[in-house]
Amino acid sequence: MNLTEANKIFRKSIIKGYFEPSLLNLDFSKSNIKHPIMPEDGLMQSNLLHIFFDVETGSDYPDGDEWLIAEFLFPYNIKIPDSVKGPDYFTSLSLSDGKNYWHHRELIRFKYGKSKKLAESLEFLDSKYKELHSMLEPLEKDIK
Repeated sequence: MNLTEANKIFRKSIIKGYFEPSLLNLDFSKSNIKHPIMPEDGLMQSNLLHIFFDVETGSDYPDGDEWLIAEFLFPYNIKIPDSVKGPDYFTSLSLSDGKNYWHHRELIRFKYGKSKKLAESLEFLDSKYKELHSMLEPLEKDIK
């Protein structure tokens, strides 16, 4: 087994064994939408914002077993205010039909050398979800 395959297996195990059950305990539920690129199911607390885990990006790095990327997806093709656009918040994700969704990606480092930081990573995911969700709440009325 090569490094990339090993890191993908490890990342999926961390997601399925720790992050998903922990988020479900924090009142998240399985997402009712499919990500346009990632095949795995996501999680949500509301239909406004969904979390997906990217096991592919960086899986070929030697430290790829220490981190992964969480993608926060706003799956609506609507205009969003400039105040929530940009790399700190949301950038567009082009779809094949010419429309776009909005997404935000965060590096989640759950291990530093020999020290596991799973609880801190989970707390960060939850707080980032709440922060981004609060920015999107005013747009709820525009969603059809």
